[in-house]
Amino acid sequence: MTTATLDGASAARAGSGVRWLQLLLGFIVMMTISSPQYVWTLFTNDFMKTTGAKLSDVQWTITILIVLQTWLAPAQGYLVERFGPKLLIGLGAVLSGLGWVASSYITNLTGLYLTYGVLCGIGTGIVYIGIVGLMVKWFPERRGFATGIVAAGYGFGAIFSTFPIDEMMKTKGYQPTLATFGAIFAVVGLIAALMLRAPREGDVAIKPLLAGEVSGRNYTPGEMLKTPIFWLMFLMFSMMSTGGLMVITQFKAFSAAFGIDGKTMVTILGVTMAAIPAALTFDRVTNGLTRPFFGWVSDTIGRENTMAIAFILEGIAIFLMLQFRSDPFLLVVLSGLVFFGWGEIFSLFPSTLTDTFGAEHATTNYGFLYMAQGIGSILGAPVAAMIFEKTGSWLPVFYTIITMDILTGLLALFLLKPMRRAFLK
Repeated sequence: MTTATLDGASAARAGSGVRWLQLLLGFIVMMTISSPQYVWTLFTNDFMKTTGAKLSDVQWTITILIVLQTWLAPAQGYLVERFGPKLLIGLGAVLSGLGWVASSYITNLTGLYLTYGVLCGIGTGIVYIGIVGLMVKWFPERRGFATGIVAAGYGFGAIFSTFPIDEMMKTKGYQPTLATFGAIFAVVGLIAALMLRAPREGDVAIKPLLAGEVSGRNYTPGEMLKTPIFWLMFLMFSMMSTGGLMVITQFKAFSAAFGIDGKTMVTILGVTMAAIPAALTFDRVTNGLTRPFFGWVSDTIGRENTMAIAFILEGIAIFLMLQFRSDPFLLVVLSGLVFFGWGEIFSLFPSTLTDTFGAEHATTNYGFLYMAQGIGSILGAPVAAMIFEKTGSWLPVFYTIITMDILTGLLALFLLKPMRRAFLK
């Protein structure tokens, strides 16, 4: 009896070490696929010049990327669950990197859509849904924290690439920059992905701690799609994703309209640097930190309470950024606060969904919810650009997003929370 107990304890310790390694690997792979979305704004002017297209037409590229990344997620999630994470996630990392390499050679909109849009979209989608679905299984008692960590990899990745990419673009041009960094991302992502695996029996011995807030059964995707609570979360995810994606994709454009361009400098902690890449880098820091932070908070005080705090925070931050839009220093600081209130959607929504519908089909189920970001990409990128082109002002876009953020926070507290409690009884 004593030997069996000791063997079980040893197995549990070994499994614990394995799962933290898997978390680290997932974090690394996520870092390699973040730049196509998060530094996109640095390339928009060059792509407009190369293709001869206007901003709203070029912005369809990032929409294609995010729509494919999200709308193919259910099928991609199923394939990952069916065939395992290693090869499929590795393939996704390679496709994402190749999308950048191929886009360095294009000269027209169609080529841009097919390379940066389609290849990066399919590749990042496989990686993202595969990694998140894997981590909710490895960490059943810390789903918010674990999904927050790997989602932080997606948010943090561009921290290390924004300034190098910006500098290389200035010295070598955007085309060599895309080809070089695309190849690096593909190789690093593939190496890390080949060491991933799903948990085996005995690897995860810890049961969820939030027993009162976790489903006692596993719902199939078909069963989940028939529930009103799923569609409420889908609506909330769509509205919340719109604001952050608008800021990500339009940052350079609306900053220029506010009088801040590539030549504008800002001094932070005694260091003078270009305002736009400084803001983009700081945004990646806060966008990364918020995911494990609010994931951990939600493991402690509940998912919906955390959603309300974070979502309303983003609305307030966007309002303040709008009020101080001509101040380069405050633009950097407040844009970071915007992403601190936004990035946690990628830890809160998957953990809430898995708590509600079970872990067995978590990857595929989250794939369906993740499609909501595709809606947000349409509203935040081309639609926002078209509103600006039609009105000549970014103010209607900003005020719409502020309203959506605050409304979503209230929905989390006063509608999602009681619905989910009733559903789990």
